[in-house]
Formats: sequence, structure tokens, C-alpha cells
Amino acid sequence: MKEGIAIKKVHNIFSLEFRRRFADGKIDLMDFQEIRLRIGRPIVFVKGLKEYFITIDNKITTDEKKGIVINENELRETLEFISNHSMYAFEEEIRNGFITISGGHRVGICGRAVIEDEKIKTIKNISFVNIRIAHERIGCSKMIMKYLYETNGKIYNTLIISPPLFGKTTLLRDIIRNISNGCIGYRGQNVGVSDERSEIAASYLGVPQNDVGIRTDVMDGMPKSYGIMMLIRTMSPKVIAVDEIGTSKDVESILYGINSGCRFVTTVHAENIEEIKEKTSIFELIERRVFARYLVLIKEGELRKVAIYDRNMKKIGDEIIE
Repeated sequence: MKEGIAIKKVHNIFSLEFRRRFADGKIDLMDFQEIRLRIGRPIVFVKGLKEYFITIDNKITTDEKKGIVINENELRETLEFISNHSMYAFEEEIRNGFITISGGHRVGICGRAVIEDEKIKTIKNISFVNIRIAHERIGCSKMIMKYLYETNGKIYNTLIISPPLFGKTTLLRDIIRNISNGCIGYRGQNVGVSDERSEIAASYLGVPQNDVGIRTDVMDGMPKSYGIMMLIRTMSPKVIAVDEIGTSKDVESILYGINSGCRFVTTVHAENIEEIKEKTSIFELIERRVFARYLVLIKEGELRKVAIYDRNMKKIGDEIIE
């Protein structure tokens, strides 16, 4: 999807007042990763690890005191546009705390939870919204792919390591696309994506809004462990991709998938390779040396790099990614 179309879809979910503010072209929403709306507080634009605000004359500032405050009516109007004037139609997604909209953008929500039979029935009085802008960086994994293939064309089990907001999901998505389409002389392979939070494929009404390749099947909105099992039983993937592993069920399903002949490309939150050794949540995978490749994302100013490690956690390369 072209970024111009994607940004129009973002514009259209805001209240009419904020659409007017964005219409003058001074603020390009695609420059940002998140837009946070909180009733009675300044609207916050997030880029990397920095926060920005919009002034009364539609300029960007880093001074939160100059940021305009969003009121209750503006947030309620925004929610109406997000849900196409039918919050009820998104009841299942609201129960999980987010809504995926056309264009692949994900809207996280917080408010008052309604509990019934010890389960979340819905979320009411929504007062906090986090719009995560879907970005595709086609080709960002180009320099990485040569490290991920065995000589027989199979994919190494790969773990992407990154702190939040470093672009791990963006890198994962492009790796999926390359494996699916085929690259650097290797044929394309069937890839199954267990996309619990709709962040990889950004599916809207079941259709991926991001380019995840021609041989990719997506199980959307299902817990990762169940999604992995379902993909193995129904879609015969050669490679399975999941984002942010960390539970015992995730580990169990990955081991099941490997025993079934699948290869995995996945991600985890961590600062560096040393921290991975201490991750109790995935200790079994590390102890068994399941992963033959570790990709560690590093930021140096505006530059993004990936350090590549082998099965023994020995560094075998460094690459700059776009």
C-alpha cells in the first residue's frame, strides 16, 4: 500500500477539528510511530524515543506546555470514526484492547473494563487511545537475508532481539516477505504467520494490509500458541513467524512446530545478546540451542544496525538496515 493512501486512512479517523489541523500539510503523520490521545491532556506524537506536541498554530514542538489538549468530545468523535460509527461491531477487538483499522494501523484503547464471569466483556468509557501507525519498509532486510539461509535453502531458526520501538516487527515483516516471495537465488516458501495482535500483517477484515509475500498465510487475532498449532495442522508451512514470544505456551508450541519440521522466525524484547541468556521465559529454547541465528537491533543516532550471531552466540556479522 502506498504511504499516501495509508496516511489518508489515518487522517480519516480523527475528529473533524484535528483533520483540519493536519490538512495544511505542516504535520506528516507518517513521520511518527505512535499518536497518543488522552482526554484533558496534550496530544503526543512519538518518533523513536522522542515525544512531540502540536501547538495552537499547528506547529510541532517538544515543549509539552505548548501542546494543545484534546477534549472529551474530540476523543469520542475520533472513536466514532475509528469504528465506522459502530463500536458494537468491534466488540471482540475492544475486549482485547485494540482495534485494527483500514490501512493496517492499530488503535490501542484503555478505559473502564466490564467483567462478567471473570472475563472481560468489554471496555467502556474509553479515555485513552494509542494510534500505532503502520509503516512498511520494503527491502529493509535485504542485507540480512544471506545470513538466514542454510546451503540447502532452509531457513535457520531465527530470533530477533530488540528493545521497544527499534523496528523489530518491521524487520520481521520484511524477512517474511522475502522468504515468501523468494530471494538471493532461493525459491519462495510457504510461511505461516501467527499474528495475535495484528501487528505483522495488519489484517483488516481478514485481509493483510501489509505486504507479507505471495506464499504467506495469516492466522489473525488468535493467541500465538494456538495460531502456531492451527497453521501446522491446516496450512503446511515451511516457516512460521510470530512476534514477541515469552510465555511457556509459546515455547511449547515452537518446540512442537520444530518437531513437526517447521522453521521459526520470531522476536523478543531485550536490550542485547547478554540479556537473552537471562530470559527465564524462553530459557528452554536458549538452553536447547534452538536458534541458529540471533539478530540484535542497534540504534546509533538515526542509523539502525543489526548484529548477527550464530547458534553459539558468536558474532558473525554487522549490517546497516534502511
